[in-house]
Amino acid sequence: MQDRLADVKAQVQAALDEAMAHLPEGELTDAMRYACIGGKRLRAFLVLESARLHGIADADALPVAAAVEALHAYSLVHDDLPAMDDDDLRRGLPTVHVQWSEATAILAGDALQTLAFGLLAGAAAIAPDRRLALIQAFADSVGARGMVWGQALDIAAEEAVEPLDIVAVKRLQSAKTGALIVFSAVSGAIMSGEDTDAMTDYARAVGLAFQIQDDILDVTGNEEDTGKRIHKDSDANKATFVSLLGLDGAEDKARKLVRSAEAALDPYGEAAGNLRQLARYVVERAS
Repeated sequence: MQDRLADVKAQVQAALDEAMAHLPEGELTDAMRYACIGGKRLRAFLVLESARLHGIADADALPVAAAVEALHAYSLVHDDLPAMDDDDLRRGLPTVHVQWSEATAILAGDALQTLAFGLLAGAAAIAPDRRLALIQAFADSVGARGMVWGQALDIAAEEAVEPLDIVAVKRLQSAKTGALIVFSAVSGAIMSGEDTDAMTDYARAVGLAFQIQDDILDVTGNEEDTGKRIHKDSDANKATFVSLLGLDGAEDKARKLVRSAEAALDPYGEAAGNLRQLARYVVERAS
């Protein structure tokens, strides 16, 4: 899996560089490029592996993978803003609003979001009807029924009189973190016009396991490995999987989700080996 992940990183970075190569030079474009530096590229990996499972070549699916990473970069830039999570460190670097300004960060995020939709619209190797289905699914996953809704729930939770319970935390994180992961995993099935159920089940389990591991790392990790501030959730008395289940309970829940994710891939047999390894990696990572 690691070799494949490295290959995905290289392909996606080249695609993002090409997509921004012809933009006007200046602070805005510099901030956009900066926001796309680094990252695990797990969502792009999901796109390209999902595409491969459904008979679609990397080159044909690459615009979709790049779109997902551009959208993810936008979400992180806005998530880090003082009005949101107010973070000053991301991927081991100063966040965009710290490096430039809040205004530049907002505009860079806006531009990355529109770039993402442009990349999807320009995925010429995908049949027009399926491309339209991709764009619709993408919009649903990242807008007011998906990622943005999850962020709104997260902000509201900070001001709530009573902390969230486990059901509410799961709903919040399934939207804020999980929705884009689900889109990434089902995109290959959408591109090929095939059923998305198995990949949806896989991705929902992986998305929750990913967030649980993030919550665990906020307690047990270190800033050098994670590339971001730690202990923020506990310092803010924020309800997380760890605060609600305990550290051991959260780790057990994550392991169970990995097993569920692996089981969901049974219809694909050995061809889904990289995706099984990804599910395990999600709960073993230190960043």
